[in-house]
Amino acid sequence: MTTDEIGSRAARHGHTSTSTTTENTPSSGGKKPKKKRILLKIFLALVVLGILGLLAGFGLFWSYAKDAPKLDDEKLSATVSSKIYDANNEVFEELGSEKREMIKPTEVPQLLKDAVVSVEDKRFYKHSGVDPIRIIGSAFSNFKTGGLQGGSTLTQQLIKLSYFSTSEQDQNLKRKAQEAWLAIQLEKEKSKEEILTYYINKVYMANGFYGMETAAQNYYGKPLSELNLPQTALLAGMPQAPNDYDPYTKPELAKERRDVVLFTMKENNKITQQEYDEAKATPIDDGLQPLKQSNDNRRIVDNYLKEVINEVESMGKNIYTDGLDIYTNLDMAAQKHLYDIVNSDEYVQYPDADLQVASTVIDVKTGQVKAQIGGRNIPDDVQLGTNLANETDRDVGSTMKPIADYGPAIENLNYSTGRILMDQPTNYKGTNIAVNNADLQYYGALTMRKAIMYSRNTTAVQTFDAVGTDKSAEFLNNLGIEFKEMVPANSISSNTSEFDGNKYGVSSLKLAAAYATFGNMGVYNKPTYVNKIVYQDGSEDVIQPESKRAMKDSTAYMMNDMLKDVISGGTAFNAAADGLVQAGKTGTANYTEEDLAKIGASASSSIAPDSTFVGYTPNYAVSVWTGYKNRLTPISYEYWATASDIYREMMVYLSQGKMGDDWTMPDSVVRSGGELYVKGAFEDMLPSSSSYTAPTWESSSTMESSSTTTTQSETPPTQSSEVPAPTEEPEAPTTTDQNEISTPSSEASTPPSTPAAQNATVRKPSG
Repeated sequence: MTTDEIGSRAARHGHTSTSTTTENTPSSGGKKPKKKRILLKIFLALVVLGILGLLAGFGLFWSYAKDAPKLDDEKLSATVSSKIYDANNEVFEELGSEKREMIKPTEVPQLLKDAVVSVEDKRFYKHSGVDPIRIIGSAFSNFKTGGLQGGSTLTQQLIKLSYFSTSEQDQNLKRKAQEAWLAIQLEKEKSKEEILTYYINKVYMANGFYGMETAAQNYYGKPLSELNLPQTALLAGMPQAPNDYDPYTKPELAKERRDVVLFTMKENNKITQQEYDEAKATPIDDGLQPLKQSNDNRRIVDNYLKEVINEVESMGKNIYTDGLDIYTNLDMAAQKHLYDIVNSDEYVQYPDADLQVASTVIDVKTGQVKAQIGGRNIPDDVQLGTNLANETDRDVGSTMKPIADYGPAIENLNYSTGRILMDQPTNYKGTNIAVNNADLQYYGALTMRKAIMYSRNTTAVQTFDAVGTDKSAEFLNNLGIEFKEMVPANSISSNTSEFDGNKYGVSSLKLAAAYATFGNMGVYNKPTYVNKIVYQDGSEDVIQPESKRAMKDSTAYMMNDMLKDVISGGTAFNAAADGLVQAGKTGTANYTEEDLAKIGASASSSIAPDSTFVGYTPNYAVSVWTGYKNRLTPISYEYWATASDIYREMMVYLSQGKMGDDWTMPDSVVRSGGELYVKGAFEDMLPSSSSYTAPTWESSSTMESSSTTTTQSETPPTQSSEVPAPTEEPEAPTTTDQNEISTPSSEASTPPSTPAAQNATVRKPSG
């Protein structure tokens, strides 16, 4: 009997045995073919899905590729210029318009070919327009590092520059498919040398130049064929980010990029180790020539143009390669006048040629930047250089007081313009650090109006403490000004250790926009340079102003009313102009004891590192900063008001035909004599009696003897290391009209004899 028969009989009788189990093993093994069949089916299914996916991919690719534009020699050769228009729709700059020298394939130096191919596309001579190995490598690198390394070949880059937008947001699947298709077609029609030459002639090279031959002749004063290795490597590396690798404005980044090109050339055996070492050790400015201005207007609009470029690029557009028509808010006539004021002695006296000026003009009602100067006596060979009107960490001094102290006090605590404050010895809260006034004196009891008018530091610090850091910071943030961390010193100064570039600085631009909010009755407009962008296909983006109510109209009007007095008889009397209704504030920064020691000056020296003025009308706001590039070069006292002189000349020009424009008092404000009160808060404090005692001025000696005269509702604050709390409002009589109250003026009499009050004929007031 066979083994199978024995097993079968045993199974029928229900017997089991070891031998039976052993003989059943093949049936267990019989499951393996079944598993294999399942795996085979899965594999076949995946293959089918892969084929279907591949076919679908090819179908999608072709659906996109068939709509790709036709190859055109003119497109491949031409630069795509962007036109920049002023507010009158007149072109004032065209980037890329006929500013290049073309070379032929036979004229391209081998050294440049080696440099470009090494850094941009080392497999250029091996692929057919699209490089699968490069694509897979970049995809793996991006997955591994989380980066965005591109897989485009030089041919694809040329196609992109010639036909498509270079903005990241426009790099969708359809564009990528068409770019790849055209690259493959181009490789069939043109030789490698022709494609490389198209690229070399087309790329943007910073400073308004297109093509590497153009850059060579303008940067080095000679053709590509005469450049040495480090010069060639610099040009070869610029196209990826021309403004970042500009050797004139960003030499450190330019050198880093040049050295990357040199390294890739060494790795690709195009240069030796010795050549690499020698080239890397060469200074980045080796052989650089001074740049020539592209046109007569360029130096006048250069700072403004830089901000236009920055604003357009912040929208994800490339002004150099996208062929845009950009309509700006630039008032060219105003820009030229501001330039002339700053760069000549015709309007304002300057101490020397080195004093720097930054100024911004903003339309109060819209936030449009109408003019801007970011430096004085800028060399002709500097283009798109540092714009001090935006890029600064310098101190704007007492111009902080209305926006960090007094404005927030009206907004949050309903302070009136006649509120009594005490100009007396004061420390920063919680410290033993004394707060000094510029004249090292104290005036005693002052209305808030007079405290602002004479720019008293002690009252500003007291008011800041009463408002609180959080409320002050909130008020500033609503005006577009942010500090990384608010500190008590910000009550009278913008200069802290917490600056982080422009974000935490108070620039001329930010200051003008903040004060324009007062002039716009409390509505803040984010400042803008561009109002419309028109694309090559005719579509357009209209830039809508970003507006918000930053404060009550009562706060704005009351600040306007007090800041008028700063010009009519306070620290900025030299900014006054007959018939012009305007408001403003001075700001003079201080040196620390350490700074004075470095300069070799004493604490009583009348010198300052920064002097600022910001003023406005119902139509325009103009801010002006003055100082030296080296902060330790001081401005002497007689030139502290140069900033307000510049302001006056510019504002008078801007206000032709609008001299008498004034603000209308809103219903939210009531007037008592010469002072203003917030409606509602004013009625709540009205006494039943009509008796009223006006406050009186206190002299420094009176304050120090603690013999202070106050109104019947006030008591003098105690002098201590803590900041005294502001006293209560003076009593006011019963009203007979909701907007006007007939009463003796609550303004104090003339302050005691001080340099600011005594010498009203001095040309340069302090502030």
